[in-house]
Amino acid sequence: MQILLIRHGQSEADLLDVHEGRADFPLTELGIEQVHKMAQRVANEFPPEMIWASTLQRASETASVLQRTVGCPIEYLPELREMDNGEQAGRPITEGPMPWELLHHEKVGTTGESWIEFRGRAEQVFSYIREHSRPYKRIAIVAHGGTISRLIETFLQLPVIHNLYFHTDDTGIHLLEYNDIGRKISFTNSTAHLD
Repeated sequence: MQILLIRHGQSEADLLDVHEGRADFPLTELGIEQVHKMAQRVANEFPPEMIWASTLQRASETASVLQRTVGCPIEYLPELREMDNGEQAGRPITEGPMPWELLHHEKVGTTGESWIEFRGRAEQVFSYIREHSRPYKRIAIVAHGGTISRLIETFLQLPVIHNLYFHTDDTGIHLLEYNDIGRKISFTNSTAHLD
């Protein structure tokens, strides 16, 4: 099975310079343009047979465009949402620490989740998606930068506590694969469709 991990396009939070996380901002005009370019590339080069997507607007809008372009089924999962940054969501970037500045066991604020909880959620949803995608040879997961990083960690079976991060630009695509030999990463954070 091949797995496309795709980040959403630019959101309004990027222009407002605020903490995003669970804050639910829509795509910008540029974000919509980025998404259409990504969707056309995916349809031409590696169309999925099934799409799984986060329920937050920026990702669900991205997935919806991809679904209309490719013409395959889609399912939205709240477990694919970005890290829960609690009361920090939507506040200016200058307020409060960035999540990666916290220790793995510390929550973001009083209502958010810790890195360990975030990783656990990613492992659970990745397992669920794999189990329910058995009939398909290629699927797409449309989510967020932090979520995608946790999913790649899960795919690589990295320890929960480590010092790696897998960056994803707006509409960046990663291609992972389970094959007869094992696990393969064909490419990461590809944005050739934006050139």
